[in-house]
Amino acid sequence: MENRAVKRRAQTMRRILALGVVAVVAASSFACTSSDGADEVNLLTHDSFELPQKLLDKFQDDTGLKLNIVRSGDAGQLSSVVSLTPGSPKGDAVFGIDNTFAARPIDAGALEPYTSPLAKNGAAEYAVDGHPGELTAVDRGDVCVNVDEAWFDSNDLEAPNSIDDLVEPKYRDLTVLMDPATSSPGMGFLLSTVGRYGKDAPDYWRKLSGNGAQVVAGWEIAYNQVFSAGEGHGDKPIVVSYASSPAATPGTHAILDSCFAQIEYVGVLKGARNVEGAKKAVDFLLSPDVQAALPTSMYVYPVQKGVQLPFSWRQRAPAPAWTVRMDPDYINKHREEWLTQWRETVKR
Repeated sequence: MENRAVKRRAQTMRRILALGVVAVVAASSFACTSSDGADEVNLLTHDSFELPQKLLDKFQDDTGLKLNIVRSGDAGQLSSVVSLTPGSPKGDAVFGIDNTFAARPIDAGALEPYTSPLAKNGAAEYAVDGHPGELTAVDRGDVCVNVDEAWFDSNDLEAPNSIDDLVEPKYRDLTVLMDPATSSPGMGFLLSTVGRYGKDAPDYWRKLSGNGAQVVAGWEIAYNQVFSAGEGHGDKPIVVSYASSPAATPGTHAILDSCFAQIEYVGVLKGARNVEGAKKAVDFLLSPDVQAALPTSMYVYPVQKGVQLPFSWRQRAPAPAWTVRMDPDYINKHREEWLTQWRETVKR
């Protein structure tokens, strides 16, 4: 079963999290998009942003403002664009910077504090410590290990129940991972293991690699080519994906002790031409209508309370009750150290 939102998300996740030159080029490409008028709002976002047109039209009807969507690569590239232009932004608001990159625009002073009155209904629980108004949570895209139930049934082998099980000999050569240096869910898996095993995470990676885990560049290769339940019907029944993936792939489930909470934020850009409009865009993304549309539009979980998930999600992809959560400053401080340790311990 193919889902357009999953495909668009895959296209974003397979991009290398490039900074440097890519970010500079991306930043310059926005030079002509900033709005001089008070009747529109420019929202910088990632390439997988998608909402029903009727909701964008409703925003304009309710506020009198046209919401211009300016796409700018993946979360890493978006973070770099914002961080490179503090006080002289290329838009009014930004959506799609996640918790693995949130420290960069905060440290750069690129965000204007704003606390939406709607945030108290759930989003506030995901606030960045010490910077509650600079970035406001909008959604969760929890990265989890996924399992092909049919493969295990047909091979008369019990499916793994925990991330701990993946290093057992009976699961040798059955797992496909993504390189955390080139894949957002790959980084999510790395962070999940760091959160679970702490300083022993490299030992876990070494055991997993020694147990035959395959590592590929990105999600689309892993899920759609190598994973046995994916489009390519590959030979690996265990894959790193999302807690939401089983909603689109019946016969699979997520291992719920393996999940890292990948949280996406919205914020007002410091120096925005339309600050009040940017604040309304923040409120809009927290509104019940938008929150309810997130699962089917962008394949993520809403952060606001009281939002009912689609039936297929409630049946096969409920939001994990427990996830690894990590402070963005801590991630930013240790990212390169962990990537170096990964390269030294995991065979590609």
